[in-house]
Amino acid sequence: MNVYHGAMTTAAQISLFAGAGARRASNLYAWDYGRLAGVLGAPAEPIIDVHCHVNGAEAAKVFDRVRRLFGVSRVYSMSQFGQCDPVQQELGEAVRFIAFPVFAGSDKNAAHRREYLDLLEKYRVRYGTRMLKLWASPRLRDLVPDTAGSAWGATDLIEVDSPWRVKICEKGTELGMMFMIHIADPDTWFKARYNRPDIYGTKVQQYEGFERMLDRFTSPWIAAHMGGWPEDLGFLDGLLARHPNLHLDTSATKWVVRALGTRPAAETAAFFRKWAGRLLFGSDIVVQDDHLRPVKLGMPGGGVSPMAELADSPEAAFDLYASRYWALRAMFETDYEDFSPIADPDLKMLEPERYDDSSSPMLRGLSLEPGLLASLYHGAARDLVEAWWAR
Repeated sequence: MNVYHGAMTTAAQISLFAGAGARRASNLYAWDYGRLAGVLGAPAEPIIDVHCHVNGAEAAKVFDRVRRLFGVSRVYSMSQFGQCDPVQQELGEAVRFIAFPVFAGSDKNAAHRREYLDLLEKYRVRYGTRMLKLWASPRLRDLVPDTAGSAWGATDLIEVDSPWRVKICEKGTELGMMFMIHIADPDTWFKARYNRPDIYGTKVQQYEGFERMLDRFTSPWIAAHMGGWPEDLGFLDGLLARHPNLHLDTSATKWVVRALGTRPAAETAAFFRKWAGRLLFGSDIVVQDDHLRPVKLGMPGGGVSPMAELADSPEAAFDLYASRYWALRAMFETDYEDFSPIADPDLKMLEPERYDDSSSPMLRGLSLEPGLLASLYHGAARDLVEAWWAR
C-alpha cells in the first residue's frame, strides 16, 4: 500500500511508529499517534470539529493535547451543562457549546421535554450557544416509553416532527439557534437491533418526519454522522438536493470509516467534491474523566455510561481521542488502504463467526485535494457555524 502520499510505503514502515505500550481497542497496532500526527503534518486549514462531547476537566487536558497535535483549532462540544465551566477553563476560546439534553438523570421523560426547553435558554444566556441538538435515534423508544403503552414509544416526543420536537425547535428559533440532529443509526443496527419495524420503523421511515422539519424550520441544519446514512451516498445526495438548508458532518468515526471503506474511493471522493461547502468535519469524540482511571464512578460495578469503558488511564485516553483524529485525517488526506487501527465490534453483530471484538474494517483513503480539504476542515464550518455564532 502507498501511504501519506509517498512518505511511507509499506505496513512495515508504519510499524516504525509502534509504541511500547499495550495494544488497545483504539490502537490495535500499538502505534505512536503523537509521531503519526507529525507525519501527517499541519492540515490544509486549521480544523474546526463541529461535533464532539467534551466533559471533565482532567480529561479535557488530555483532549487539548490531542486536538493541538492534529491541528484542531476549535471544537463545538455537546458538553453536559454542569461540565461546561470546567471544560471552558481548560480549552478557553477553542471550545463552544451546543445545547444538549441531560441523559444521565433518572427522569428521561422530563429531560427530553420541559427540562430541555429550560436548558436551551441557560446555554444561550451563559455560553452564547447558537446551536441545539436533537437526538432522534430509534433507541429513544426504549429510553422514553409511552406511559399509555404504545409500541411506538412516547408519541408526543419520539418522531422527529412530534409536538415536543416542534416546541424545542420553536424555542431554539426564538433564541437564534441553528439545529444539529442525530437521525437513524447504522445499517448494522437496523438489521441486528432494530429488526422490529413495528416498534422502531424502517430506516427510510426515520427520514419522513425529518424532511418535514427541514421544510418547517428553515434555519441551517447539520445532520450528524454523514446524515445517519453513510452506507447510502445516493440517498444522501437526494436529501441534500431537496433541502438547501441541510448540511452533514463526518462524525462517528468508526461508523463512517466502516461505511465509506466498503465503496470505491473515487466514488466517495466525488460525493465530497460535489457537496463541498455542505460537508463539515466532525469527530464525535467523547471525553470524560472516567477515561483516566480503571475504577469507574457513578454506577455500581461500572461507569456512568458505556463510553466510560473505552479507556482506563491517561495513556489509553490519549490513544482513544487521537485514534479518531488520525483515522479521519488519514481517510481524507491519504491513500492509506488497510485495516483501521480501531476495533469495531459492530462487525460481529451480523457475522459473529467471522469477526470478534478486536476486528476492524477497511480504512480506505480518499486523497482529497487541498482545496477540498480546506473546505471540509475549515471553510464550510467558518461560513456556516462560525458565521451563525457571529450573527
